[in-house]
Amino acid sequence: MDLLQAIIIGIVQGLTEFIPISSSAHMVFAARLTGIYGGDPHKTTAVMAVMQLGTLAAVIIYFFGDIWGITTAFVRDHWNLVFNRRKMRFSGTDGNRPIFLSEESWLGWLIIIGSIPIGVAGLLLKKHIEGPATKNLWFIAIMMIAIALLLLVAEKVGSQRKEMRHLGLTDAIVQGFCQALALMPGASRSGSTIMGGLFAGEKRETAARFSFLLSIPAIGASGLLELREGFQILPKESLVPLIGGTVVAGIVGYLSIWFLLAFLRRNTTVVFIVYRLVVATAILGLLWFGMIDPVVN
Repeated sequence: MDLLQAIIIGIVQGLTEFIPISSSAHMVFAARLTGIYGGDPHKTTAVMAVMQLGTLAAVIIYFFGDIWGITTAFVRDHWNLVFNRRKMRFSGTDGNRPIFLSEESWLGWLIIIGSIPIGVAGLLLKKHIEGPATKNLWFIAIMMIAIALLLLVAEKVGSQRKEMRHLGLTDAIVQGFCQALALMPGASRSGSTIMGGLFAGEKRETAARFSFLLSIPAIGASGLLELREGFQILPKESLVPLIGGTVVAGIVGYLSIWFLLAFLRRNTTVVFIVYRLVVATAILGLLWFGMIDPVVN
């Protein structure tokens, strides 16, 4: 992998990680077009996961104020619980927030709870995720269509009334399990979690913001795990291009976050739904007529 290939992969990673159009589908095509590592699925997966650290940095920088507030409130509230012997009572907008927790520290617990499904599924399915089956374009295209249709239903039936201060256990569980869908190629982590948020009655911007916060443990764990293994399977000469591509992914990812939040304040997700359907249909057509192979041999 040279620097130009890494930059192209980084741009695609940054653009598609947070926009609900399926990063896996676009990354598979980007990897094929650039020809990195001759289509080796394990090396390609390692590159994708490591470059996610760039998009992780983008989330942390963009939401640094929120993360700092959540972290400090989480430590403070639990310190007070332990040393001031406060009794645990339940209160809050949905009747499920312990009274000793502020909104910020409660949000911290929701992020932890919402991260459990993808953490468990990721560990159980790790070898399958890294294998060639997750690069199969038939499956990717079908999942792109399935999530697009579910997102359309969520747009129609969701009440879209909840803001960040209204989030509760239901939101964390629903979006957490929807995030686990992202382990299936073509689903899109952001698309699945935003869909889950809409089904749970959240406003579009709220669903996107919680989706981004949920991405921090998921992307961090995946990227750091693959970083360790990547050093073992990737050639040493790939280090500089990999760093360059990761930096590019972070810059583009930051701009993508800004764009999506601004867009969803005034618009629906229909444009992304249509895009997913068009791209998936095009992929299925190319596969049907034998113009592309479903997997790289």
